[in-house]
Amino acid sequence: MRQDSIIMANQILSFIEGNSETNFNGLAVTLFQYQFQHNLPYKKFCQTKRKTPLTVKKWDEIPPMPIQGYKELMLACEPPEEAAAVFMTSGTTNPETKGKNYHPTLAVWDGSMNAPFKKFVLPDVDKMMIFVLSPAADLNEHSSLSRYLSNAVTYFGTENSRFFFTEAGLEMKTVASALRECEDRGEAVMLMGATFAYVHLLDYFLEKNLRFHLAAGSRIFDTGGFKGQTREIEMDKLYGMFAEIFNVKRNMCINMYGMTELSSQVYDQTILSTYESGQTIFDKTGPAWLKTMILDTDTLEPVPNGKSGVIAHYDLANWNSCLAILTEDIGYRTEHGFVILGRVQGSEARGCSIAIDQLMQSNE
Repeated sequence: MRQDSIIMANQILSFIEGNSETNFNGLAVTLFQYQFQHNLPYKKFCQTKRKTPLTVKKWDEIPPMPIQGYKELMLACEPPEEAAAVFMTSGTTNPETKGKNYHPTLAVWDGSMNAPFKKFVLPDVDKMMIFVLSPAADLNEHSSLSRYLSNAVTYFGTENSRFFFTEAGLEMKTVASALRECEDRGEAVMLMGATFAYVHLLDYFLEKNLRFHLAAGSRIFDTGGFKGQTREIEMDKLYGMFAEIFNVKRNMCINMYGMTELSSQVYDQTILSTYESGQTIFDKTGPAWLKTMILDTDTLEPVPNGKSGVIAHYDLANWNSCLAILTEDIGYRTEHGFVILGRVQGSEARGCSIAIDQLMQSNE
């Protein structure tokens, strides 16, 4: 990496680890200057918005990159061919149509994952038994989720933690046996996986009439929702089934919201709030180095709490591409965090469409 890239990455990592006295705004503006200089497609896009290092003084003035740009353009400050890892979006077998996020080093990405995972998922214990229902990093090296799950087991799983997804698929019978062993020992366990993985597992357990009374402290972690799937279940129904099948109540279930295009994650506050105060907060929030804004779907200007709009994230850990990301998700802010309502659809997408048009015209 170039020397200025090493310095930038170390500044971000120091902020994440709490060793920096730099405030979010100061570091965000510095990072914007760095990305404006080294990420040419992003620079061109910002120029169409008349946003440059000379005019941007606050983090919320930084133009958010539409996530479509990660599919259409090479968004990287360091040479992509020298990346230590390339994470790609799922959904299509053609790598040319997948969104890509290049990571010259995984030190920042890993650092951004670890502390929030401990805070939101395991606030009450240092480690626990983790059973993973989705592929590990060795089966899917270009998946940020697979690395996330592997890191969770490496750093926070007890020695008997394991993955149940192989090249042949999810080993449901083996999952059932392992859960029964935990139940018999009275040992708490955490199930982790993509939301849709649970649908197949629950179908199997219902078909076999299997129920488990998992020990106190057990929890269920899901991520991803049902976007792009052929079958959907209401999330409230899914969590109800978790209580019925596993004896894990809603306040011990947690959904993580992550994106290939970002380097940080946000979480339900269910487990953390229950542990700290006994009152369950369902709204999502993230770490100190990630800020979320809700923007008007037409103008992309910020809206007040309670009003729905398109979600934009400002993630310092996304140092090599674009720190500001315009998603395709709709939500609203609350006093505790934010709530996701679904994907942008139809007329709601006007502001996003204009931003994408500006992005592509600026890079013709």
